[in-house]
Amino acid sequence: MSMHILNPGLLTTVQDKGRFGFQRQGVIVSGAMDSFALRAANALVGNEDNAAALEVTLMGTIIRFEADSLISICGGNLSPAIEREPVPLWRPLLIREGSMLEFGPCRSGARAYLAIAGGIDVPLRMHSRSTYLRAGIGGHEGRALKAGDRLGCGLPSEPAAGYLKARQAALLAKRWLAAEWFMGNEALPGYAKDPVIRVIRGREYDSFTEVSQTEFVTRPFRITPQSDRMGYRLLGETLALKKSLETLSEAVSFGTVQVPPEGNPIVLMADRQTIGGYPRIAQVITADLPVLAQAKPGDNIRFAEVSLQEAEKLYIRKEQEFERLTKAIKLYLKTR
Repeated sequence: MSMHILNPGLLTTVQDKGRFGFQRQGVIVSGAMDSFALRAANALVGNEDNAAALEVTLMGTIIRFEADSLISICGGNLSPAIEREPVPLWRPLLIREGSMLEFGPCRSGARAYLAIAGGIDVPLRMHSRSTYLRAGIGGHEGRALKAGDRLGCGLPSEPAAGYLKARQAALLAKRWLAAEWFMGNEALPGYAKDPVIRVIRGREYDSFTEVSQTEFVTRPFRITPQSDRMGYRLLGETLALKKSLETLSEAVSFGTVQVPPEGNPIVLMADRQTIGGYPRIAQVITADLPVLAQAKPGDNIRFAEVSLQEAEKLYIRKEQEFERLTKAIKLYLKTR
């Protein structure tokens, strides 16, 4: 075993990129809310893109490491500290056996992703290790972590294992050491408080009044406390249809913005259902999903419309940048 959960905090689960290929059977995708942070954390410690990691929500998680480990923490700044000494995000950390990692108050964002070299070793369920809480499948026993849980990890990649072995002597003198490589701010999503989230028009966009169409992209919406991994419930100017609309339930995806009869939008998130029947005014672009995932109850968000072509360009550009970054990390690890 590699990690002993002393305090699970508000909500800590095992997540990877998600459970794809089963929506026709009604099984949701689930997976990390902020897939960029998950992938970045994995890349920094030499893992494959889809290795399982911990998604830590808001505050309070405390973990003791039962073996020398190479870890990284990416995403929201939840004041991580090892033996009460603050540690950096977006940078690999060597942590000594017996050391304790604690997440304190949330300074920015909402979720941090803790990756360990080798990935978290839990059983595959439908090709994924992600936790689907409502169905009780995946992750660690199909549930959120609790105090006393112990998690193992897989075998680190050869470069990561070699780096850890080479630095173990230096680790004897300290509880933790920061690695030489890291992700700079220019490589990160535009995380910000009260972010502007870009969208394309949804299938029923034209069914909303012109006033509602305008207010959707000019007025702020507040994320309410009723929001969770399934969806963000928003409060702001109520949106109205031109006339009553009857629609069949159709497929929805991460970032679909539905408007129920009371007029307050709901943005569907990682644990969304597979189909929905409310009118869809918009769809959050893939490039901005990580930014949205780091917003929390009480934050305001604004929407800005872009074209489908612009959304595709933004996605391709970000994926190309990420690919270059991960290749550079892999090359650096191999030369250590």
